[in-house]
Amino acid sequence: MPPADTSTEDVVRGPRGPLGLTLLAIFALCLFSGFVALGNWQVHRLAWKRDLIARVDQRVHAPPVAPPAPGQWSHVNAEDDEYRHVLLRGVFLNDRQTLIWAATDEGSGYWVMTPLRMADGSIVLINRGYAPSDWCGRDGHCAAGPSGETTVTGLLRMSEPSVFLRHNDPARNSWYTRDVQAIAAARGLTGVAPYFVDADAAPADAGQPSWPHGGKTVISFPNNHLSYLITWYLLALMVLAASLYVGYDEYRLRRSA
Repeated sequence: MPPADTSTEDVVRGPRGPLGLTLLAIFALCLFSGFVALGNWQVHRLAWKRDLIARVDQRVHAPPVAPPAPGQWSHVNAEDDEYRHVLLRGVFLNDRQTLIWAATDEGSGYWVMTPLRMADGSIVLINRGYAPSDWCGRDGHCAAGPSGETTVTGLLRMSEPSVFLRHNDPARNSWYTRDVQAIAAARGLTGVAPYFVDADAAPADAGQPSWPHGGKTVISFPNNHLSYLITWYLLALMVLAASLYVGYDEYRLRRSA
């Protein structure tokens, strides 16, 4: 007797048993609940990110205010203070300047970090801006910053610890991040604020030296939460649709049995 041609015959499956249906239902419920929870979390993250962007934009474009005083330093944090537009007056300590390796839209070079001693004796590190790698010349002599009392406006930034792959090496005067505490220790500075300030760009007619260039702060907050929440909710709907299909299929098989 020749074997049956299974390619032309329908293979009829019987309904699943109670245990199989229970396990499928639990699995589908876990998936659905997890996807919905992830979608809800992205909704909250989207609202938080939009609020953060709005607050930072307001700080950046607000008139400059006095920076946090020494009595407030312990309360300075990124959420409440970073990118605040501040105004400082003091004297640059040009002999304790530090060059931090940087890559900008103008090429590779350095951030020029110069301590600013204010009237109360406290010190704030000022990132005066970007300078090219050949700015100091072959003899390594860098141009001094402004002398006498100077007014600086800029954006308050939080200290940057060493990165994973490229560590600061104070002994070799090799710097990759703007780590305020490490720079202060290497330069013998005390009473230093736990933040630094990115100086604003100098006006075109200010008669300032060509370098360093201020106003190079990059403010970018990736905001993909809307696409994420749509993805999670779509996956939840797919699980729900699959569950309804399986339920209808089981009902049909039981009607046919």
